[in-house]
Amino acid sequence: MVSVVAHRGFSGKYPESTQIALEKALELNAEMVEFDLQLSRDKELILIHDPSVDRTSDGTGKVEDLTLDQIKSFDAGSWFAPQFRDQKFLIFQEALDLLAGKVRLNVHVKAQEHNREEIVPRVIDEFEGRGLFESAYIASDEKTIVFAKKLAPKLQICNLSTNPTENYIQRSQKIGCTILQPKNLQVDANFMRDAHKLGFEVNPFYADDVAEMRRLIECGVDGILTNFPDLLLAIRENL
Repeated sequence: MVSVVAHRGFSGKYPESTQIALEKALELNAEMVEFDLQLSRDKELILIHDPSVDRTSDGTGKVEDLTLDQIKSFDAGSWFAPQFRDQKFLIFQEALDLLAGKVRLNVHVKAQEHNREEIVPRVIDEFEGRGLFESAYIASDEKTIVFAKKLAPKLQICNLSTNPTENYIQRSQKIGCTILQPKNLQVDANFMRDAHKLGFEVNPFYADDVAEMRRLIECGVDGILTNFPDLLLAIRENL
C-alpha cells in the first residue's frame, strides 16, 4: 500500500508548515509528514521551506538574519487565506511536540556550507532525546546527510541530490541511504525495479493530481509526497 506523505502538512488547503496544516494531516491519518528546517539568527530551528519569510508571511527578510522573536511576530497564515491570520511559524520542538510518536517524520534539513555543522547536530539531538531514530529521518543534499550519518550511524537518511538520475540509486547506496526521494518525473518502472532490488524505499516528490498519483502507484512507489493527502487517500481507498 502506498504511503501518504503530507508535504509541509496538509499544505494544499492550509498554510504550509503551520500548526493547522500539521494537525489536519494528522486528522487524515497520513502515514508521514514532511517539513523543512531553516536556522534563525539566534540558532533556532524554524519550520519553513524558503530561505526568507517573504512568501509565507507578512514579514520580510532572510530566516538566518532574523531572531525567533521577530519570526514569531509575523503572520504566517493570511498569505494563504484571511481565516488563517492567527497562524505563526513553528520551531522544530513545537512540531515534534505535536507530531512525534503519532506519525512518521520526513525532516528536510536546509543546511548550507556555513551552518551545516550547527543545524545537523541540533536535529540529531532532538531525534536522540525523543527516541525518534526509528520513526523519523533526515532528508537533505548528499554532503549534509553524509555528515549527519557520521555523527549518528543509526540515523536514517534520504538523499535529495537526485541528479544525475543515472547514478542516483548507486550514489545513495554508497553513502548508506535506505530512502530515496526522486522527482516524480524521474520515476518509472525501471527505476523502481532497480531501487527495490537494492532494498530502497522510494517516495517521489511529488503528485497533486489523480493521473500522476495513479501513474506513480502503478510504477510501484512506496509513498508519494503530496500537498493534497486527502486526494491520495481517496485514490488509495479505491484501488
